[in-house]
Amino acid sequence: MRALLIVNPNATSTTPAGRDLLAHALSSRVRLTVAHTTHRGHAAELAQQACVDGMGLIIVHGGDGTVNEVVNGLLGTPDPKSMSAVTVGPIPPIAVVPGGSANVFARSLGIAPDPVDATNQLIDLLSHRQRRRIGLAHCDHRWFTFNAGVGWDAQVCEAVDMHRKNGRPATPAQYVRAAVRVFFRSKYAEPTLTVEVPDRDPVEGVHYAFVSNASPWTYLNKREVHTNPDTTYDTGLGVFAMRSTAILTTLRVARQLLTPGTRPKAKKLVRVDDVPRVRISASEPIGLQMDGDYIGLRNVVEFVSVPDALDVVAPPRP
Repeated sequence: MRALLIVNPNATSTTPAGRDLLAHALSSRVRLTVAHTTHRGHAAELAQQACVDGMGLIIVHGGDGTVNEVVNGLLGTPDPKSMSAVTVGPIPPIAVVPGGSANVFARSLGIAPDPVDATNQLIDLLSHRQRRRIGLAHCDHRWFTFNAGVGWDAQVCEAVDMHRKNGRPATPAQYVRAAVRVFFRSKYAEPTLTVEVPDRDPVEGVHYAFVSNASPWTYLNKREVHTNPDTTYDTGLGVFAMRSTAILTTLRVARQLLTPGTRPKAKKLVRVDDVPRVRISASEPIGLQMDGDYIGLRNVVEFVSVPDALDVVAPPRP
């Protein structure tokens, strides 16, 4: 099988030695071509060309941003009203070897967080031809794999992106510091969001909201975040919308989010699972993030679940 290995050499945890080990190990299983990304959007370009060239597999060694680019390059611009992936020609499956700071997508698929362990795991998965078909989601004319956020979460991602642009790596501590700063900076702001899901009354007075395509997700290494524990790649979307920024309420919910087996609940929390689409409108422009990448300010966003959108090389569904 012909395979393309897309490497982001600037990702947080990629090293020349690790890249060489990965390429050497894969060369014994597939006819491998290696390509290094050189600019933003390059991974999407490489994925598109891989489809044209008839590659049978795409392996991504990088962080969630690189994975997101590859997915968007493979599937193209989504139809805003469609709940199916409209593609031309066969789409090769993708495999992921973590190389970023968070690697949420890889973790959510059951891929080992250590690149060396993940390389050995990938060889074993390829030997047994182990694949899964997963659902994705789209919003704002692009795909996302595990999570999107409007408000607080997006502002945190924006702050971390600025941190990266200044040449400093993203770390769990940096996410925590950014989250605390953003929370207290906007704590007394009026809520601006209205959340709408099918067959339910609109929810007004929302400060911030998460829309999940999988659970758990995290930017805190092994500390998993469970906003919607029942949301998986085989269900619709999960919605988590907070109507309060009171400190005690926020701390109580945060503790629930970090406790395995807990389904977060609070009087000011709106949580819905397995919905096909979500519409969030804002009375003034507010930040949007997808897969940890800050997108920009938006007034209205609509999130759409697309079942069975992509093949991935991964362990069986838990």
